[in-house]
Amino acid sequence: MSSPADIRKAFFQRLDRPLLVEHLFDQVPDIAFFIKDHLGRYVAANKTLCQRCGVENKDGIIGKKADELFPAPLGTTFAEQDQQVLKMARSINARLELHLYPDGHEGWGLTYKEPIFDNNRLIIGVSGITRDLHTFTEHSDDLSSVSDVLEYIRNHIDQPLRLPDLAKMADLSVYQLDQRIRSIYQISSGQLITKTRVNAACHMLTATGKTISNIAQECGYSDQSAFSRQFKQTTGLTPKAYRDRQLP
Repeated sequence: MSSPADIRKAFFQRLDRPLLVEHLFDQVPDIAFFIKDHLGRYVAANKTLCQRCGVENKDGIIGKKADELFPAPLGTTFAEQDQQVLKMARSINARLELHLYPDGHEGWGLTYKEPIFDNNRLIIGVSGITRDLHTFTEHSDDLSSVSDVLEYIRNHIDQPLRLPDLAKMADLSVYQLDQRIRSIYQISSGQLITKTRVNAACHMLTATGKTISNIAQECGYSDQSAFSRQFKQTTGLTPKAYRDRQLP
């Protein structure tokens, strides 16, 4: 079996130019950084990812695949996402996700992934980061102008939430509303609505005995299948798997 050092060396020798950013990401605790080869094995990771995977150092990650670090079905879901990048050269840009790490840490973040090419323009890996979303400051200058909208979203997640209607409520254009939401939450207006609905669903799944169908309706989804698709895309788990994961 190849050692972590051999795996790293074999991979980086194939790059068209050295990628020496791993140590920089070690200094950024609110970003999880990684690089994987075409087989889905980690060849680089920063300290934040190591901590959230519950390993002491990078040797605990290098050479392993997602399904060896993350419990099922999360590892499989992450691998499937990577395959979209590897097979179709399709980047992932600012995808809102609720990450559930093996150390028990849960946190919202924006995920970015890019394919990595060799000298012959063949895809040989995928690089990615997930940037943590931080709690907004209560004294944000933009908060007062959209406070009614934010409260309305929280109190009406079971209803259709249309951006033109929300913007009109704040006497803003859709663009202005989106810019102010981004300045507060670092995400778009649409992503904020998704985040609010998924947060509510997570609470209902773990704190109540409501059926998944009822939770879907109370969180504003027209049917259970649409809710399940959105929930899995955001968390990596189906609603049932998320509920089962939280059980003692």
